[in-house]
Amino acid sequence: MHIAVAGNIGSGKTTLTKKLAKHYHWTPQFESVDDNPYLSDFYADMSQWSFHLQVYFLSKRYEQILDIREGGKSIIQDRTIYEDAYIFARSLHEGGNLNERDYANYMDLFQAMTRYIQAPDLLIYLKADIPKLVDQITKRGRDYENSIRIDYLQSLNNYYNSWIDNYDAGRLLVIDVNEMDYENRVEDFAQVVDKIDVELNGLFS
Repeated sequence: MHIAVAGNIGSGKTTLTKKLAKHYHWTPQFESVDDNPYLSDFYADMSQWSFHLQVYFLSKRYEQILDIREGGKSIIQDRTIYEDAYIFARSLHEGGNLNERDYANYMDLFQAMTRYIQAPDLLIYLKADIPKLVDQITKRGRDYENSIRIDYLQSLNNYYNSWIDNYDAGRLLVIDVNEMDYENRVEDFAQVVDKIDVELNGLFS
């Protein structure tokens, strides 16, 4: 079984992925962030490093999906390959930080890869407004995220809403996390688990 957690920067994907992996005894797979050789350069100069960063994420995510489908385990994945293309690459292109040639090249590569993969059995989308995102980004204190602009986060949220509104590749669960603290409040995590249990029962019915 392949479960994926999607959401904007700071929405709480990694925290939830870890907690759900422990609760359900799933194997977690995380986004390549701390060892990403392009991320700090990207936040300093988006137009210079956008293509490099997006291709790096795309290749790592593709490797993850192949491992998931060939490994025979129940996996929970932090972020999806679809977000790379439909959210981040699109945002960078329309914001003028990824030129037409590089964007077309990237999307051709994405389309070629996705012909050989399956969507997650369940996609969990963490819906969060800007104040929630900013608060959580600030709390985790990553140096390379200090320069993230509010308008950039808002544009990503707009693309997420568009993508999720039209998502039809598989089962989808949307969780509004604005008033939640499932890292520290047991009742919030229990509420999330209850919602997921309903979806998992549907997968096997």
